Amino acid sequence: MTTVNLNKSIIMKALDYGYDKAVNGLPGMETAEELASSYMKNEGTLEDHANDLVKWQIAKAGTSGFLTGLGGLITLPVAVPANITSVLYVQVRMIAAIATMGGHDIRSDQVRTLVYMCLCGSAITDLLKDVGIQVGTKLTNAAISKISGATITKINQAVGVRLVTKFGQTGAINLGKAVPFLGGVIGGAVDAIATKTIGKVAINTFIEKPAQ
Repeated sequence: MTTVNLNKSIIMKALDYGYDKAVNGLPGMETAEELASSYMKNEGTLEDHANDLVKWQIAKAGTSGFLTGLGGLITLPVAVPANITSVLYVQVRMIAAIATMGGHDIRSDQVRTLVYMCLCGSAITDLLKDVGIQVGTKLTNAAISKISGATITKINQAVGVRLVTKFGQTGAINLGKAVPFLGGVIGGAVDAIATKTIGKVAINTFIEKPAQ
């Protein structure tokens, strides 16, 4: 595997590229909105749908059809390691689908940044504190829309730093442990615990639970 020095700029390019493909589509792949719609057809609550998506996305991602579609992503010219771009695409699409389920506009800068933030998993609480967002504040559509451009920039910078640390200082790392799912793409293994954590954070961020 080619060694690539990672930094915030490279990570953010990978995130932006993956997010664009997750939202606008990749040949042979469902968009985040289409993915959300396919799970919303099932019976159950909104939270049930989101949990089902998290539970089954990794299993579905291992199919030959998924890997064939993902090939279109990793063969496009991007100044980011293909393995990093691919795994971030998988995770970002799952989180963006959950945001869609919650009725959020995934084309807004605010929601895009919150999707990125969810990739930090359990570190999200510290990240929110770092950028001055009160932990425990419900991120409703109204609250999300009020997130300023300056705060978006701060969150993006913090996410970039954390993901550089998470992936390591080079691209020659075990991405199967850093971020869930890799299957046949780079021969990594699924990290189910990390997947569950990221999915739970996304659900807590974007899905409003009914009043008890």
